[in-house]
Amino acid sequence: MDKTNMGVDLVAIDFAPVKSGAMKLFEYSQQFNIDDLRAATNDSVDLLLDIIRDMNDADVVFDPEDPEAHDPYAAEGEEHIGWNMAHLIVHATASSEEWATYSSILARGIVYPAEPRLRYETPWREITTKAGCVQRLEESRRIRLGYLDTWPDKPALDIFRELSPRFVERVGPINATAAFLFGLQHEVGHYDQIRDVQRQALAARELQSGD
Repeated sequence: MDKTNMGVDLVAIDFAPVKSGAMKLFEYSQQFNIDDLRAATNDSVDLLLDIIRDMNDADVVFDPEDPEAHDPYAAEGEEHIGWNMAHLIVHATASSEEWATYSSILARGIVYPAEPRLRYETPWREITTKAGCVQRLEESRRIRLGYLDTWPDKPALDIFRELSPRFVERVGPINATAAFLFGLQHEVGHYDQIRDVQRQALAARELQSGD
């Protein structure tokens, strides 16, 4: 179910060159500085807040139709369910925060291995209101910007995460900047799915109100 078709919605950073295969993420990342990463973080969180602006509590837990749903890592019985808006928000923000964490470690000159992963995802069933979605997004903004604040004035951009040769061949080496962008790229990749769920939820509400 993890659909990551990168979009081009971000104002600060457009991942189209990476999506097309014209550039690997590491190569593409070298043109961006920490201020660009901050701006892109704010752009993404603001966009997601805008998408849910007209939704209500019932909308964010609306179960969408998704015939392509397939998540082999889901709990038993949930491998093929459509992800509601709350589920998508906790998933996307968790990935962005995970890779922001690696970014902080690498920027401070510390090599970090592939394992253990530094990931925590809020249980999606605990988010049952629009206010909960807004809180999660704003919390994620604070966490990600906070990790950028841990970068030293002269970040160690020649320090790379120890990842598998297959990963490096596909994405390129991962330094602090590339790590932060990898998480953001994943979030951007869910935009189309998030918009589709929003459309389904609002359409269902309108249909119900017309009955």
